[in-house]
Amino acid sequence: MAAHFEQAIAQQSLGVGARMPSVRDIRRLHHVSHSTALQVLRVLESRGLIEARPRVGYFVSDTALQMPAAREPLQLAPFPMQDHRFEGIGERAAEYLNKARLKGPLKVDLGSAMPAPELFDAKLLNQLAVALLREQPQILVHGPSAPFTHPDFQASMARYALGFGVRLAPMDIGATFGNSEAVNLALDALTQPGDMVAIESPTFYGILQAIEAKKLQALEIPSSPHTGMSIEALELALRTHPNLKAVVVVPHLQMPQGATMPDSHKKRLVALCREYRVALIEDDIYREFVESDEVLKPCKAWDTDGSVIYCSSLSKSYAPGLRLGWMNAGRWQERVQMIKFARSRNLPVWPQLLGARTVGSPSYMRHLVRLRQQLRVQRQAAAQAVARYFPIGTRLSLPAGGLSIWLELPEQISSSRLYDEALAVGIRVAPGDMFSNTGHYDHFLRLSCGMPFTDAVDDAYRSLGRMMHAQLGLPPRA
Repeated sequence: MAAHFEQAIAQQSLGVGARMPSVRDIRRLHHVSHSTALQVLRVLESRGLIEARPRVGYFVSDTALQMPAAREPLQLAPFPMQDHRFEGIGERAAEYLNKARLKGPLKVDLGSAMPAPELFDAKLLNQLAVALLREQPQILVHGPSAPFTHPDFQASMARYALGFGVRLAPMDIGATFGNSEAVNLALDALTQPGDMVAIESPTFYGILQAIEAKKLQALEIPSSPHTGMSIEALELALRTHPNLKAVVVVPHLQMPQGATMPDSHKKRLVALCREYRVALIEDDIYREFVESDEVLKPCKAWDTDGSVIYCSSLSKSYAPGLRLGWMNAGRWQERVQMIKFARSRNLPVWPQLLGARTVGSPSYMRHLVRLRQQLRVQRQAAAQAVARYFPIGTRLSLPAGGLSIWLELPEQISSSRLYDEALAVGIRVAPGDMFSNTGHYDHFLRLSCGMPFTDAVDDAYRSLGRMMHAQLGLPPRA
């Protein structure tokens, strides 16, 4: 139903400022319950298409008219599933990152996917850190003890996971150096060079780099900007590629598209992997950023035989400077622990105890609420800037939370060329071809919404719009 109204807005059947049908009208016209009608409006609001006016109703927002919704994979050019060894993808991503490093200080960094430091409560974190050092003054001069992960951290994360539908024994939780190490450990435990792994397309370039470094093959599965990995395409892949060893998914705010997978898809995904005896690596780093009235369950909540390896992190939501991640490796738990110890030994105790005493506490939950609210303001400001400055035909569906937006630009625009042009004036972006090896995404672009939307950020969006219009041979819109 939300897609029905979204299409009406994109086609201008409902123009900017138009009043949306009320909850009562939606109930009567579409024969649905009150809660369903209300949820339709909330979904549209989370995508930035409508806005609420207190005691009046919902109205089409001023960003909706000029930005058609993101298209599904089947609406794009033919996109056959392809397997790749990703030779050169790491070099390509490294080249982009190195160009930015050599450029020196940037005026505006729209290429990262991290919250700005000012979005965290540094004062509270410092107080907690100092209190812990006072309580245990020897903590920094003692090495880690025998357990792989501190028992306090394990117990804390087990309680926290229970709140979103995942039951884990504390002893089966392992601390990692961020989320990336967790995903890499999972791949190492499951695969050998030459094995095939199914991934979302597009996907986070760090996963592509890991696949290349491990000399694996990857099968890119088309993914929806609204619901994530195509379950139908994955089922076809599982039937036709018996050598598939694992599937990697980001079910909540998939990077870079921002899709959140419905529960029905998660359940089908877990069942498919169980049926074909393929491991599912769940990268759930962005779940806490989703704006939802309901508790979002990860795929791990439907895991009954240990076939889901769950990976998460506190780096983006709690304290980026600690690089604190955690995972449960299901039936591969002992193997992952062995690989972890051989590679990087134990994680320091101090960050684990900080996490154990904070995550799930009232102050932490209040922090998440504030963080989501501020990021929502920043995403909406970014969408309005795109609507003002970017070429007609730019497509965007605002995600229901998160740190970035994913844009489909007119096909004549090259985001790799835009990267170089923008970097020359001190603006960094993330070009689409960093997120796939298929060659389908050079006219796509990821932009960060992690920093407050200042005049400098607005100027950066205006500059990007001018560069795109120049590529099209058109005068800028503003």
